[in-house]
Amino acid sequence: MRKSWIRCVLVLLSMTGVTWSQTGGGTAKAIEALEQQWLQSQKTNNPDLVAPLLADQFMGTGPDGKVSGKAEELADAKATKYSSIEYEDVKVTVFGNTAIATGGSKAKGTDASGKPLPEHVRWTDTWVKMPSGKWQCVASQASPIKT
Repeated sequence: MRKSWIRCVLVLLSMTGVTWSQTGGGTAKAIEALEQQWLQSQKTNNPDLVAPLLADQFMGTGPDGKVSGKAEELADAKATKYSSIEYEDVKVTVFGNTAIATGGSKAKGTDASGKPLPEHVRWTDTWVKMPSGKWQCVASQASPIKT
């Protein structure tokens, strides 16, 4: 009897796990697509592509440690000029209505002040499913990779 009970619990847990991964998998793919839209914004130097992805309360921490809100982030994006940029090792972990995306980027170009961009950074983006059902980034942080 005890083995049957344990087997039943294990079956239920595995079924629940499948449901979680299927739901998280669809959300993860949606967040990956939003990250690709952000990348396209950088590649084309078009901050209008990223603007709707950022929550009004967005907070970003750049590789220089500067903290900025949405307006400052978009102004910096407009003034930053990429000659090339690619993302690498993008991973998304879903926690209900929150998703954490991590990855790296390799870029060439100049930042808003005209200085060369850090060539290699690791970043973390925090996405929240808003009451409207739309996913938006609420926080982003980038750190330079020293090689």
